[in-house]
Amino acid sequence: MAGEISCDSIWTGADLVTMRDGRYNLIEDGAIAVRDGKIAWLGPRAEAATITAREHTDFGGGIITPGLVDCHTHLVFGGDRSHEFEQRLNGVSYAEIAAQGGGIISTVRATREASLEQLVSSARRRIEHLLAEGVTTLEIKSGYGLDESSELRMMRAIRQIAQEIPADVLSTCLAAHSTPPEFKQHPDGWIEVICDRLLPQVAAEGLADAVDAFCEHLAFSPEQVARVFTRAQALGLPVKLHAEQLSSLGGSALAARFNALSADHLEYATESDVQAMAEHGTVAVLLPGAFYLLRETQLPPVELFRRYQVPMALASDANPGTSPALSLRLMLNMACTLFRFTPEEALAGVTLNGARALGLEQSHGTLETGKVANFVHWPLARPAELIYWLGGQLPCQVIYRGEKQ
Repeated sequence: MAGEISCDSIWTGADLVTMRDGRYNLIEDGAIAVRDGKIAWLGPRAEAATITAREHTDFGGGIITPGLVDCHTHLVFGGDRSHEFEQRLNGVSYAEIAAQGGGIISTVRATREASLEQLVSSARRRIEHLLAEGVTTLEIKSGYGLDESSELRMMRAIRQIAQEIPADVLSTCLAAHSTPPEFKQHPDGWIEVICDRLLPQVAAEGLADAVDAFCEHLAFSPEQVARVFTRAQALGLPVKLHAEQLSSLGGSALAARFNALSADHLEYATESDVQAMAEHGTVAVLLPGAFYLLRETQLPPVELFRRYQVPMALASDANPGTSPALSLRLMLNMACTLFRFTPEEALAGVTLNGARALGLEQSHGTLETGKVANFVHWPLARPAELIYWLGGQLPCQVIYRGEKQ
């Protein structure tokens, strides 16, 4: 029984899918009391009789989940690459597209040409789709500017977006995403720019919450990534890594040694990689959208993650080239059908484990007293329905920081 509690609002009439410990941990016919944008109390409605609140919302059925967390996106960029998607389906190879000036360089060119206002407005149009499906926390990476001024402009756009939308937005500096055209013959030169000039400015202006890199044969070597990570940590910035997407370079083990928040993609991760991640608390972020669009066949080692108890997060990887995904809920279905997740694992992947991948597990990702009051009401009978329905936009009521959206 709750003691005498005075709150701003109380929300009743639905089952609470708390996701505590990464499980449904259902509270039937629950109640959530909110004060100052945080959860002040939650439990069975029958125990909430002593709670007084200025506002009372009764949903009359359904379920309430934590707000969804999209922990890996590239939502800020210029232009689009739908024409390349069509080219690939007509038999043009990626190498041929790149030789024509396409691929990531076409996005870099469009991003460099875009103003801050254009980057913000185009990203917001994309983000609206995610917010409408219950996303209340998301990460956005830079990485399509690939010069100092454009990378800084991208991160300033992310910070501006964070002030304009009802969601908690984290910014990640991914300057080590690809070698800029100007450094094609000298990729170490770009690493030097990142370490000596860009990251210090990013840290001084508070433009990033973390630093990322792409460790792959077509991007940067483990040695180059280690230089970026060493500089980031010296500046007090946590790290994460795109690793083992196309080949096995030991990037995820490298990330773990730097106590990375996450290693992402991971199709080619080995058992030693997974063991290192388990030892250092690094979250595995799996990205079924890119796996699907690229028609990959190498599955990430989900059974190894389970065996070593590495938390598995899911994300949209929303980007113009390999995952133009604007539905995190669709990623839940893909994770279950392609990667053999259970529905409970999938929902944990975009709640508690998504929050862990951003270093936010103490404040986000579950319905618990003291956490931020980000939650979503769904007129559904059970949590698995979130994953079961393919396409369409399920009706939902999003509550962000205790306020209806």
